[in-house]
Amino acid sequence: MVELLSPAGNFIALRSVLENGADATYIGLDDYNMRANANNFSFDDLKEVSKIAREYSAKTYLCTNIVLNENDAVKLQENLPLIAEADIDGLILSDIGLIEDTVDNGLEAHISVQENISNSFTLKTLKKLGAKRAILSRELSLDQIKKITENSPIETEVFVHGAMCMAISGRCFLSNALYGRSANCGDCLQPCRKNWTLSFDEDSEDNVSNITEIDDESFVISKSYDGSYRTNFFSPKDMCMIEYIPELIDAGIASFKIEGRGRSPDYAAKVTGIYRQAIDSYLEDSNNYSTDSKWVDELSEVFNRGFDTGFYFKIPFEKSEDNQSKYIKKDIGRVVNYYNKVKVAELKIHDDLKIGDKILIQGTTTGSREHIVDSMQIEGENIEEAPKGCNVAVALPFKARENDFLYKLIERDVND
Repeated sequence: MVELLSPAGNFIALRSVLENGADATYIGLDDYNMRANANNFSFDDLKEVSKIAREYSAKTYLCTNIVLNENDAVKLQENLPLIAEADIDGLILSDIGLIEDTVDNGLEAHISVQENISNSFTLKTLKKLGAKRAILSRELSLDQIKKITENSPIETEVFVHGAMCMAISGRCFLSNALYGRSANCGDCLQPCRKNWTLSFDEDSEDNVSNITEIDDESFVISKSYDGSYRTNFFSPKDMCMIEYIPELIDAGIASFKIEGRGRSPDYAAKVTGIYRQAIDSYLEDSNNYSTDSKWVDELSEVFNRGFDTGFYFKIPFEKSEDNQSKYIKKDIGRVVNYYNKVKVAELKIHDDLKIGDKILIQGTTTGSREHIVDSMQIEGENIEEAPKGCNVAVALPFKARENDFLYKLIERDVND
């Protein structure tokens, strides 16, 4: 049975992915993971995280995948008993030197994509060291992954959805060179996602043609007509393998990983739910399986830079644009109360709300839930529209909690 592994950057995201069918979740710990700018969790949170996951019969993996200096390694080694005591299932390690200590503390050792594992010989060595699983390099094709997995003595894991990095398996020096903030220590400021201007100084010895005049999809740019070219050419599109679930499952991969601990809970919820549908549909009846056309449309509703299949089929297709999500998420209020008997939430709103609006409610226990408003009242009177600044009763098919966040999902203008 393939595992669906989803990201959780905070407690709201944790609950959201579990509610949407994640078999396991991976989280970050302050100072030890590749998303230092995400909310992350503290040591004091770990027991609660694993407890919540157990409610859904799900596993929890802790990312410790930065480049560890001597002091970092000693500190992590000393904290391994505390992590094990919190009932965490395993550690995602970028440093093979801590595999033995991890296993000795009763934790699974999963080797990070940062190790750029690209062949079965490495996997056999990792097996001898005690590793249970390895996340394979993102630069591998599906055929290569299948061959490696067939010859692997340990479990393999691959990324199937989310952001792709311009550097080899995320090992990049651009942020450190420009800002002194190291990507390899989890502090990347993502300069690759910005607009860049490429210029070219030509002299008499150069023999250069502008490839873009011949091939509009080429990455190769020598010189544009004004002497420069401004684009996001360092920033790949997001990976999306929803249309290739059968091929991934048939390759024998143990775990499908969704990237996104730095993204919002609604992103994590939506992506997890759709991949859950696809995986279950194929496993229930592989002979009659077909990709649902609505899956890609629904994935595009949350943050994305456009979709691509990465290196699974040779090379990524194109550079990315800015956020291509279908909706803008606008904070419009909070939940004041929820009345279980009548399934109605009282909302305090600071923006207009009307019948037909798509709303999003998020909370640490509620997770991330969407709803199209179909019934509203103020002081017992049915209304079509509620003005900002009021309290309004809205029928909800799910339970919300006091102080849950309330957002309105506004369809993005395609010309934005």
